[in-house]
Amino acid sequence: MTEVLIIGGAGMVGRKLADRLAKDGTVAGRKIDKLVLQDIVEPAAPAGAQFETRAIAGDFSKPGLSETLVASKPDIIFHLAAIVSGEAEADFDKGYRINLDGTRLLLEAIRQVGGGYKPRLVFTSSIAVFGAPFPDAIGDEFFTTPLTSYGTQKSICELLLADYSRRGFVDGIGIRLPTICVRPGKPNKAASGFFSGIIREPLNGMEAILPVPRTVRHWHASPRAAVGFLVHAAGLDTAPLGARRNLTMPGLSVTVAEQIEALRKVAGDKAVALIREEPDETIRGIVAGWARNFDPKRALDLGFKPDASFEEIIRIYQQDELGK
Repeated sequence: MTEVLIIGGAGMVGRKLADRLAKDGTVAGRKIDKLVLQDIVEPAAPAGAQFETRAIAGDFSKPGLSETLVASKPDIIFHLAAIVSGEAEADFDKGYRINLDGTRLLLEAIRQVGGGYKPRLVFTSSIAVFGAPFPDAIGDEFFTTPLTSYGTQKSICELLLADYSRRGFVDGIGIRLPTICVRPGKPNKAASGFFSGIIREPLNGMEAILPVPRTVRHWHASPRAAVGFLVHAAGLDTAPLGARRNLTMPGLSVTVAEQIEALRKVAGDKAVALIREEPDETIRGIVAGWARNFDPKRALDLGFKPDASFEEIIRIYQQDELGK
């Protein structure tokens, strides 16, 4: 019997991952028998699932909940739960409680099960673990010196994941996600939210605010690619990783201007005209400390697949969210 646990199952990526698992019916080459979804609000079960599903609502950073989640010894755990960058910067205590303390409680709950229990734990980290100054392209040997509380929390969790894996408590792999674009739904509190907004809102006939210069360059992946990273990580042979359990995922390095030009090619001048530039120095300051380009050789060699172009990212949004 194969049981899968998704922590953060009500979030955008968590929902899409659950849908993918329901569609495939398998993960890591194994038939799924049970899927448990956890989040601060009760996640919805994926449509068409041919396996048992269970939803659990609660704050996983509160003592006791992680013990409940791992009591049935799930074989594969996807840890997606976090508060986003802007909120973690605005609320210092909440950021550390959820992003760091919650992860530590989860790892400890797994360790305390004992009896040889050693699940595959896929942890979603972030390119925010890197801080300026940057080379032209950040390679696999570049050190992590985060310049935000969110990045610091993710960096500490990467170290914990590596150590708990080294000690044999989990078989962990951390994947540093690019900024996910185009995110469906309403804007969230992430400082990076405008990257999606300047595409999503015009495609829906709405005005979008651009708070940074068009010269800003960033690293992106579609939600579909992100789910692909997670599924691939679940079945990856981790032996080649050795002690270096965290990988930067492949993505696309594009400027805001290039994003807008891709939107023009897909949706025309009418959509581009809905973007209004309104400088925000706070967001500009945060973005200035973010990584812009990567050389993710390890991840590519291990079979992780990026999007082909930013135009493809836009068309994925149209297909998956607008039915086009």
